[in-house]
Amino acid sequence: MSASSTALQHAQKSRAAAQGRSNHRTRRNTLAAVLFLAPTVILIVVLRLLPTITAINQSVHQGVPGSLNPPTFVGGQVFIDLFQSASFWQTVEQTLIFNVIVNPLQIVLSLLLAVLLTRGLPGSGLWRTIIFLPAAVPMAGSAIVWGLALEPNGPVNGALEALGLPGGRFLTSPSDVVGSIILIASWIGVGYWMMFLIAGLNDIPGVYYEASKIDGAGPIRTFFSITIPLLRRPLLFVLVADTVSNFVLFAPVQILTNGGPQGKSNFLMFDIYNQAFNLSNPYTAAAELMVLLVIMIAIVTVQFKLLGSGDDE
Repeated sequence: MSASSTALQHAQKSRAAAQGRSNHRTRRNTLAAVLFLAPTVILIVVLRLLPTITAINQSVHQGVPGSLNPPTFVGGQVFIDLFQSASFWQTVEQTLIFNVIVNPLQIVLSLLLAVLLTRGLPGSGLWRTIIFLPAAVPMAGSAIVWGLALEPNGPVNGALEALGLPGGRFLTSPSDVVGSIILIASWIGVGYWMMFLIAGLNDIPGVYYEASKIDGAGPIRTFFSITIPLLRRPLLFVLVADTVSNFVLFAPVQILTNGGPQGKSNFLMFDIYNQAFNLSNPYTAAAELMVLLVIMIAIVTVQFKLLGSGDDE
C-alpha cells in the first residue's frame, strides 16, 4: 500500500470521526432544546390550545350543565340566539368604546414617557422605576387599592373637595365608571409598555439624530421622520399586545364593579365569565369567546396592515 493511499484512508477516517462527533453534538443539542422547550409547549397546549378547542366545540352545542344527557349539536343556533340579544350588543358596544379610548391613550402616554426618559432627563433611572412600579404589582392588588381611593369618602374625593371641586361616584355612576376603569388599566399598563418602547428607542443608532441636526430638522420633525419609522416594530408589538391585554381585562371589573352600574362596565371578557360561572351557561360563554377572538383578530390584522408594512431602514 502506497503512502498516498494510507494518507487518504487516514483522512477519510478523520472526516468520519469528525462527522460522528458533529452528529452526536447535534443530537445532544437537539435533545437539550426539546427538554427546555417541552414545559412551555405543554403549558401552551394545556392552557391555550385545549381550552380554545373546547370553546369551539361548546359554541356549536347546547345542553344543561351537570345533566347526564350529553350536549346536543345545534350548529350556529347559539350564535343566532346570541346575536338576537340586545344585552349582548350592549356588551360589545361597551367593550369597543373602552378599547377605542384606552388603547391609544396608553400607547401615546407610554411613547411620550419613553421619549422623555431617553433624552437625558435628570433622574431618569428613578423615574423609570417609579413609573414601572405599578406593573410589578398584581392587577388584583392595584384594583383593590384604586377601589379604596375612588370610594365616595376616599382620598380622591377628599382631594377634589379640598380644591373646591365636586366629588364623584367614580365606580357607581354609569357616566364615570368607564373612565375609572380606563384610569386603573392605564395606571397598570403605561409603565409596562413604556419599558418596551425605551428598549426600542435605545436601539436606534444615534447617527440618524446627528444627521437630522445637520439637516436643521427640529424636534417634532425628527420625531415623526426618524423616531417613529425606526420604532415601527417595537411600536407594533406594543400596540398588538396592549390591544389584546385590554380586550381580556378582567380583574378590575370583577373586583370593583361586577359589570355595573347598568352594564356600563360589562365588557365581553367579564360577560364570558359571568355566563359560564354565574349563569351556568358555558355554551353561550363559548360563543361569546369566539366573537371576542374574531374581533381581536380583525383589529390586530388591521394594525399589522397599518404598521407592519415596510421594513425599518
